[in-house]
Amino acid sequence: MQSPLFSYTEQQSQDRYTIQNPQLLRVSLTGHDDVLARKGAMVAYQGLMEFDGEYQSHGQRRARANTGEGLDLMRCTGQGTVYLANLAQYIHVVDVDHDGITVDSAYVLALDSSLHTEVIAVDSQYGISGTGKYQLNISGTGKVALMTSGQPLMMQVTPDKYVNADADAIVAWSSSLRVQMQAQTHSSGVWRRRGNTGEGWELSFLGQGFALVQPSEVLPPQNHEIGQGIRAQYGMGQQGAHGQNQNNSWN
Repeated sequence: MQSPLFSYTEQQSQDRYTIQNPQLLRVSLTGHDDVLARKGAMVAYQGLMEFDGEYQSHGQRRARANTGEGLDLMRCTGQGTVYLANLAQYIHVVDVDHDGITVDSAYVLALDSSLHTEVIAVDSQYGISGTGKYQLNISGTGKVALMTSGQPLMMQVTPDKYVNADADAIVAWSSSLRVQMQAQTHSSGVWRRRGNTGEGWELSFLGQGFALVQPSEVLPPQNHEIGQGIRAQYGMGQQGAHGQNQNNSWN
């Protein structure tokens, strides 16, 4: 049998994480280590591999219930290679160092089990219930594989050049940055997108580091939920600012 499909062969590498193609990640395991991956992200594997749901502590379950932020993970162990993907999103491997990285959990594909994760809050400048945002802080030393809808933009933040990003497009940023959630609108209409421009909440980053932005304001496919991500927090639904404002008016 002949076909151009046979040109899509396995990329050989000694590295633990290898981008097989822009939308597929290859992870090598030696039997002495393991990797935590998004539940259901395995598309193929070679060798003697096992997949098991990752235990969540009581604190992690409580944080997930209260904030909607957290990771549903499986532990991949064994000796061989495993291929990971999710909705054909673009994959990027990031080395996490002592500075740490803050991400929306909806964009995490895999990470080293040695890394530590913690849910943190980003507050609104207005102090209105329901208009803050919860993110995942990843610290320690190791690698994390992130996903984006399309090829992203890495924006450098310096003390003389701060960056504003649409809250629905931001994927990750340096944990050392100072972050504030804001909107160019008055507080009584905080749930609205900015006038008739279609713009709304944004995050302002100050300090020294980076902010990773994707060229999309929705998770793929259109309006498909792959986690309690940004859209639920900022949008018009029950968990968003509009729903919270309505709930407050009923009390």
